[in-house]
Amino acid sequence: MPEVAGARATQENVGARAAHEGILRRQAARESAARTYARALPIVPVRARGLTIEGADGNRYLDCLSGAGTLALGHNHPVVLEAIRKVLDSGAPLQVLDLATPVKDAFTTELFRTLPPGLADHARVQFCGPAGTDAVEAALKLVRAATGRSGILAFAGAYHGMTAGALAASGGASDVRVARLPYPQDYRCPFGVGGEPGAELAARWTESILDDTKSGVPSPAGMILEPVQGEGGVIPARDDWMRRMREITSARSIPLIADEVQTGVGRTGAFWAVEHSGITPDVMVLSKAIGGSLPLAVVVYREDLDVWEPGAHAGTFRGNQLAMAAGAATLAYVRENGLTERAAVLGTRMIAQLRSLADDFGCVGDVRGRGLMIGVELVDPEKPPSSPGGPPPAAPELAAAVQRECLRRGLIVELGGRNSSVVRLLPPLTISDEQASAVLNRLADAVAEVAKAHTGSPSENTRRTATRHAQKVDQAQKVEHAQGADHTRRAERSG
Repeated sequence: MPEVAGARATQENVGARAAHEGILRRQAARESAARTYARALPIVPVRARGLTIEGADGNRYLDCLSGAGTLALGHNHPVVLEAIRKVLDSGAPLQVLDLATPVKDAFTTELFRTLPPGLADHARVQFCGPAGTDAVEAALKLVRAATGRSGILAFAGAYHGMTAGALAASGGASDVRVARLPYPQDYRCPFGVGGEPGAELAARWTESILDDTKSGVPSPAGMILEPVQGEGGVIPARDDWMRRMREITSARSIPLIADEVQTGVGRTGAFWAVEHSGITPDVMVLSKAIGGSLPLAVVVYREDLDVWEPGAHAGTFRGNQLAMAAGAATLAYVRENGLTERAAVLGTRMIAQLRSLADDFGCVGDVRGRGLMIGVELVDPEKPPSSPGGPPPAAPELAAAVQRECLRRGLIVELGGRNSSVVRLLPPLTISDEQASAVLNRLADAVAEVAKAHTGSPSENTRRTATRHAQKVDQAQKVEHAQGADHTRRAERSG
């Protein structure tokens, strides 16, 4: 009998693998060459819950991509599913353009409850097409209409979307119609100094561009920035620099647009990333997690900017009732269960533990982030820096190798940054301590394997290095457990 059961299981595995490969083969034959994640992640998800995805081939993965940050509560969280079922069972319309509904009213009320008070008290909300890039387009149109000016200030390394206006404001723009400013960072500072001095130089450069009558940059309609550059390589803006940008724009009557598409809803350890610096932007662009895993995007802005003519910006699917219900449930759950604070504590711990990778592996150039928005930059330590005293050159091939090794170990990570050399972690805010430990150990093991292949170091030495790192991670986790119970489990029980 055991032999029969074993044979049946083997046949099922073979069948599952064949189905998995057939789906991937048909996707490659039918879908656009523009597809991205499917190239680096050849998996076929069929079930998911929380941090875990199960593929059609039966393999399980820890998902630290989270729909590019969309899944604040992970996959299929019970409160999200219940909110969706409630709408479906009620017989409510699922698509209502911009008509008022109880579902929409509940979402807007919960959204305004979470906004920075200086904005929420005098704000309007514009529902857009269901993607963040459309909300960016709306924000740019809004400030141009409100100011009567056309130019936009944006930053090197920015990513705001893939439609024309959003792409023009992003770091990869080829047809530049936007004034580009330096975004301060420590590891690859554009001025070669980093820290507070680098941020001050960036601020002074911005002031000079705006005040110099021969700079070639006329008074702009607005400035758009990310409090943490995500696609740019997980680069958090310094709080003092954020305050300087607010002062500079306020003094010159330039609306400040905060792109919180990926940083919002607790991701960085504050409900909205601008709250770290204490600033109140004039406009906030929101998407991803606000829809509770479903498509939704809005622009929130000061009411005195509300100069739209009817129909000045629209979108057929701006009335997505299921997304509004899922979004309201997600916003409330994050707020009521302290997941913002949880992201701050766990993110700080994970970043600290990942930084020990740099001590063990020369190919790890920098570890940075804020909250549960974390990046590990891969470099080639055997090549000379591009500038004297600077960091080693980026190593996109090593980052891609780490991503592949992570996938082999059941861990899904994203790549970003200049030359796609940064391994990015965007786990759900509900990730447990045990899951965080597993993520760190699998990533450390993947880095160790890539470092071994790159340097040719003996495999036994590499294994010992990886083991030492895993032991350090486990010991840190034990210390954290001794200090208190797991917050995430308490929150999920209360939900």
